[in-house]
Amino acid sequence: MNTWGAEVVSAGLLIAVLVCAVVRPWGWPEAVVAVPAAGAVVACGAISLDHARAEAERLGPVIGFLAAVLVLAQLCDDDGLFHACGAWMARTAAGRPRRLLVQVFAVASLITAVLSLDATVVLLTPVVFATAARLDVRPRPHVYACTHLSNTASLLLPVSNLTNLLAFAASGLTFTRFAALMALPWVVAIGVEYVVLRRFFASDLDAGAPAPPGGEPPELPLFALLTVAGTLGGFVLSSAVGIDPAWAAAAGALVLAVRALVRRRTTPAALVRATALPFLAFVLALGIVVRAVVDNGLASGLAHLVPAGTGLPALLGVAALAAVLANVINNLPAVLVLLPLTAPTGPGAVLAVLLGVNIGPNLTYAGSLATLLWRRIVREHDSDVHLGEFTRLGLLVVPLALTLAVLALWGSLHVLGG
Repeated sequence: MNTWGAEVVSAGLLIAVLVCAVVRPWGWPEAVVAVPAAGAVVACGAISLDHARAEAERLGPVIGFLAAVLVLAQLCDDDGLFHACGAWMARTAAGRPRRLLVQVFAVASLITAVLSLDATVVLLTPVVFATAARLDVRPRPHVYACTHLSNTASLLLPVSNLTNLLAFAASGLTFTRFAALMALPWVVAIGVEYVVLRRFFASDLDAGAPAPPGGEPPELPLFALLTVAGTLGGFVLSSAVGIDPAWAAAAGALVLAVRALVRRRTTPAALVRATALPFLAFVLALGIVVRAVVDNGLASGLAHLVPAGTGLPALLGVAALAAVLANVINNLPAVLVLLPLTAPTGPGAVLAVLLGVNIGPNLTYAGSLATLLWRRIVREHDSDVHLGEFTRLGLLVVPLALTLAVLALWGSLHVLGG
């Protein structure tokens, strides 16, 4: 196939994959279209078999890590971790919606950073709905916090987001160096989110709520908490000795899985379902389709738009480009496209891309898969979000949070070094 034809075919298939991932016709999993599309770009010659195999090998450890973290998060939920968080929030925020918002921010930020954004969207959002109903407060500000923080609060650790795992592999940083450089941007971005959401939903937060009678403090699942803490320690140690962090995640998931199986709290089939195999297949297939688009002209086109250098203006330009691209083609394809173009410049540019693809998706529904999943969960709770409201909030949050987070990153790079 000639270059022009390969470019048209690969771009068309990428659009089809993304549209079906957003719309999910007839409730199909995202992989139903993505996997045949990946086969098609190989079969028609838009990407060579060697390049497709290389992309699969590059994504393999990332996908394995994602599967382990999904199982770990599900087993923590089965052990009562998220229920305990909801009970604690309900008990300590009785009658005070603003205090509840602070608690949702704290819990969602920690869960997103440690157990990934999927845990916040899939497991915490229903708990927040139940907690708001229990306290008789309006759920909108607290539920919106879940989706915004599932993106923004995923900046801190390499394990917080699939985009982070890809950037971590390209940055050449250690686990602790990555976390140290992203700590200040993480705090700044979350701070902007809190200030804007508190003002945007002021009327909802001012609505009074009766305080329910005080109850006993919730019982924390200590074994699950200790396992998660040990897994985090494993991430640090594995990075220090050059072992893929997927092995630490697998070890943590295995500990909880064995305990749950022995106690008959789960089944092998449930553990397999927790890995979300269709979604993992979608990620792999999407990577191959994106690689075909990159190989057939997108990389050379974007190369002219990527700012050169590592100064503040360049970092701002890279982050802005990443945010725009994330809202056009989704954040996962955006990071796959931009990492090869920015990695030669150094870790600062890679982390600027990460700021753009993690904060930027709060502007539109299609910016990240987590937002799309959150919207479906909201509808399942007989609620809905309006496009106008979602976009207005995004326009208030994203430019300010992204600009200040890049400034914080630039300062961290100067103080700590890249």
